[in-house]
Parts: sequence; structure tokens; C-alpha cells
Amino acid sequence: MPSLNLAIARLINTGNDSFAIWVVNAPYPSGYVLHDCLWPQHLTQAWLEWQQMFAGHSRLDISPGATPKQTNPLPLDFAAPTSAQPTSYTARLMQYLGISLWGWVFDGSILNSFERSRGIAMGQHTRLRVRLEVRDPNLIALPWEIMQREPGQSAISLSQHILFSRTTSEVEPLPYLRSEQGLNILLVLGEDEKHLELHEEANILEQTLSNSSIVANYNSGYAPCMVKTLLQPTPIELIQQLETKAYNVLFYAGHGLQGPDGGLLFLRPGMTLNGMELAQVLTRTGVKLAVFNACWGAQPAAANHQAVPHSSLAEVLIRQGLPAVLAMRDEIASQESQTFIQAFTAGLRKRLPIDEAVTEARQQLLIVYRFNQPAWTLPILYLHPDYDGELIKNFDEGITELPETSIPGIASLVSNACLRSLSPGGKTSLLRPGITRIGRTGDNDIVIPEPSVSKRHAEILCRNSLTGAKAVRTYYLQDLSTYGTTWVCQSDGWQQIHRQEVPLQSGMQLKFGSTRSQPWEFIVDNSPP
Repeated sequence: MPSLNLAIARLINTGNDSFAIWVVNAPYPSGYVLHDCLWPQHLTQAWLEWQQMFAGHSRLDISPGATPKQTNPLPLDFAAPTSAQPTSYTARLMQYLGISLWGWVFDGSILNSFERSRGIAMGQHTRLRVRLEVRDPNLIALPWEIMQREPGQSAISLSQHILFSRTTSEVEPLPYLRSEQGLNILLVLGEDEKHLELHEEANILEQTLSNSSIVANYNSGYAPCMVKTLLQPTPIELIQQLETKAYNVLFYAGHGLQGPDGGLLFLRPGMTLNGMELAQVLTRTGVKLAVFNACWGAQPAAANHQAVPHSSLAEVLIRQGLPAVLAMRDEIASQESQTFIQAFTAGLRKRLPIDEAVTEARQQLLIVYRFNQPAWTLPILYLHPDYDGELIKNFDEGITELPETSIPGIASLVSNACLRSLSPGGKTSLLRPGITRIGRTGDNDIVIPEPSVSKRHAEILCRNSLTGAKAVRTYYLQDLSTYGTTWVCQSDGWQQIHRQEVPLQSGMQLKFGSTRSQPWEFIVDNSPP
């Protein structure tokens, strides 16, 4: 999918209101352009008015050390609304700020690069990904998601032709991401200080993700899903749960507070976890997406009406190398959050990329709570610049590669496979029809309790396909170990694989952990059942 990445930074030694906007990534060589501009006074006034109307936090100013000319700004001098314009003051304010932000960002060469990039995407019959990197901390809190080209057109985050998210280039490298066929969600219900409807929220999420019929889910394209709920865990309990199970999504619902180092999540009375602490365990355990249904997750901390750099929870996590973070810019009502949860998780189950699922959920918020209410502007999505947003594997190849249950009786038409230990008295373990996980901890399908074996060391993937009327099953070994300590014995001897996927043939020998560890033999039984 073509991507256009934009960056905004304040120019130093040129005055407080001088900025540069440039294209960091474009789908064509000459699209990398730069535009210098000044921050206009009417945008400052519109931002002050927005904060007074919508924000639940104290005022944030644009220019460091400067005080606004009007502490209580007068209503903006809007032109009389036309038939294409909303009539309520809040809707007109939202539209005015959105159009003003668009006009400031997409001007001159930046607009030309955007238009050509969008044309390339349309020519490929796909959407254009637009990712915005705001490097000035005092501009982070602005609702860039409401940018709108002109009255009557969709905001950039609601467009049918654009997938909008935020990003940053100051990030740790993206960790290795496993290819997965389903959702495995850890749902954490934190402290209920403000009487949030956390139990109801958990029930809604679990109902949305429930697997009533695996066959129906596969046939409809929906991904299977497992949900584990932790009710007000201690920090140690949360960390242990993340380290012992292979979760790809963390969902937190509860009380949150702004502050340095990513603010605080209130897990239970008297026990909190800050963003830096959470980032360490999330990146270490392979979580791809963290969702925070709590206030202020995407809002920076402030001191003297100025934003503290890199202080929001979303920024801290994405900078530490987490692939995707979704958090709220401001306070969100429980009913609004429940509407968003249902639409967003339904999109993930449809195997949509994360940014596309967010767009669908945002559109649902707009439908239910209307344009002139800020609900649809609250979710803020950050994506790692090297991440394409694919949470689970898409089934576009489903015509030739089929799940176990998609063909009645396929299990009786294909071979069975196992791993047999070649050590004296070793055991034989049958392989699962989808993914067989191998590692040191007890949550794996095949447990090898050796110190040199990683907690999640490797996977054996089973893929089904049809060749004419004949069902064919193939197997692949994928190394997930920290140091590439998986070994395969081929015709030229033992070969080490690291973060690779290699095909397996019956009779092939494998080792996990070191060359001195016990050997295993991969066997396919082709005899009729």
C-alpha cells in the first residue's frame, strides 16, 4: 500500500512560530519535498477556543514562554453558514479548525506530493497511507485527525481513500513479528476509581470476540480469538501473565493519568505502572498492539502550559519499539468507549490492518455521536514507521491455502505428522493442524525444558492446499529464538537458522537450543487413516 509520511518540526533560531513541514517517505522519487511556514495567529485562537469548548485538561500553548493574547478568547468570527456548513457553534468550530490545519499542512509542494501519491494509490485500486510525525511537543495535543480539505469533504481520519495514523522516526528497531492466524488478547481491568463500567466493557469485548463456530468464522473470513481477563492485577501479576503466554494484543481499561515517562496506569488501589516500565515488558514479550481505553493515553504531560517532550503513554511505547499503540487524546465517556470497542474489535476479527479497523470504528463513533461531538476525534493511533499494520495474517490466499476446517473431511485426506525425540526413552509429539509452538515454558505445545531453549523458541506451521481434487499438507519450521539456536540437518550437515522459515521433509532431524541438545526427527505418516 503506498505511504506518504509527513513530519512537522519547529525551526530553531528563527523565532518561535517558524516551522518546517516535509515528506519523509513518498511512493515516488520526486515526492520528497520541504515547505517552510509560519504558525498563523488564527490557528492559535482556534486552538484556544477548541480547548475551552472540548478539552478536559488545562490549557496548552503553542509557543514556549509566550502567553496568549486573549486569556478568554472571543468566539471566532465565522462567516454565516451556507447549506454545506454545519449550523451549531461546536460543529463550525470543529470544521474551522480542521480546515485551517489542513490548509497549513497541505500547502504548496506538500499538497502536490499528496495529490500525486493519492493518484498512485487510486491507480493501484488501494488506499493511501498518510502518517504524520509531529516533532514539536506543543503541537502533539492538537486534533490532527480532524484535518479537512473543505466543507462537505470527509476529515482525513474518516476518508474512504486514506488511512491516517501518527508515527515517529525516533524509535527502537521493530522487533521480529511472528505471522499469526488469530487474536490472543490480554484484557486488563484496572482501578475503578471513577466508577467506569469496566465489567460491562469486558463483557462487551469478550462477546465481540467470542468464537461461536470455528468453521463459520473461517468460512466468513473472521479470525479465531482467545481472551484472557485480569481483574485489577498487581504489576507483577500483569508482567508474569505477559511473559508466560504469547499475547499479540494488550487491552487496558481503567484509570490513567498524564505524567513524565508515559504517565501512570492505575492497576489497583495503591499500585501503578508507568509507560516506561510497561514498554519494557511489551516489547520483550512480542505484543504487537496495545490499546488503552483510558483517559489521557495520547495526551502529553504539561508544565506551565507547555507540553513535556515525549511524555504521553502512546509516544513512550512507540519510541521503545512497540509496533502499534491506540490511546485516547482526552477524556472519553463509557458509552463512547464501548461503541468504539465493538467496532474496532470487529474490524480486527475481519483481519483488517490496524489503521483500517480504527477508521471503521471512528466512522461508527461519528454515526452514533454526530460530527459536532468530539467522540470520533478521541482515538489516536500510533504506528511504528516500519510496521504495515497487519496484526494477523490475511486470508487473501485462502483459495489455494485452506484451514483445517474449511473442507469437510479434509483431516481424513491428508497425512499426519509428529516430532519424535531420538534420545533414549524420548517421547513422540503429534503436530497440530495449524501452528505447533515449541519452547521452554509450559504454554507451548511441545515443551523442551532445557536452559538453552527460549521461552518461545520455534513454530511448525501446517498449510493445507488443494492440487486438483487432492488435498496436500506441507510443513514449515520457523525460528523465533533470541540467538538463532535452531538447527536443521540437511544433505550438507547441520545448518543453523535464525528468524527464517524453512520447509520440512519427513525424516529431517532438528535441534533446539544448541548443537549438544537432544535431536528430534520430523516424521510424516502417509498411511491411510
